[in-house]
Amino acid sequence: MKTVRKAVFAFMSIILACAMIGCASGERYIVHQSNGTVLDTKTNLMWAAKDNGSDISWKDAKSYCENFSAGAYRDWRMPTPDELAGLYDANKTRKAPCASNFEIHGATELIGITCLAVWSSETKGNDAVQFNYVYGNSSPYLQSHTYATRALPVRSNK
Repeated sequence: MKTVRKAVFAFMSIILACAMIGCASGERYIVHQSNGTVLDTKTNLMWAAKDNGSDISWKDAKSYCENFSAGAYRDWRMPTPDELAGLYDANKTRKAPCASNFEIHGATELIGITCLAVWSSETKGNDAVQFNYVYGNSSPYLQSHTYATRALPVRSNK
C-alpha cells in the first residue's frame, strides 16, 4: 500500500509540475508501466503502450480497439487521423520493427508502434484512413488491406 501511495504521489507531482511550468518534449509522455498505458500530457489522451503487433484489417483493428482493456479502462477506441499525426515526429527516427529497411518517426518510444502505419477511425466508402509513420501522412486504403498496418487503441483521459 505504501508503494502504491508513493507511485500515485510521484505521478501527481509530475502532472502538477507539467501543468504549472509546461513539460519539456522529453517529459511530455508519462508511462504507466503497471497498467500498459501511456498518458500524453499535452493532449490528455491515454494510449495503449503498444499496438496489436501484427498486420490487421480496418474492421479487425476497430474491434481490437473497442475490446481493448488496460488500466481497468474499457472505453478504448480507434484514434482519429489527427490524433495519430500527433504521435509523429520527423526528428525522431528508429528502424521499423517489422521491416528494418524502413525508418519510422514516432514522438516517443514509450508507445510501441511496430510497423509502418496505424489505422484511424475515419472511413471513406470502402476505404479507411491510416497514418503512415514513415512518411508522416494520412491516406485512404481499402478496409481489407492488412500489410504493415496496426491497431493502436486510445481513450480520452477524463
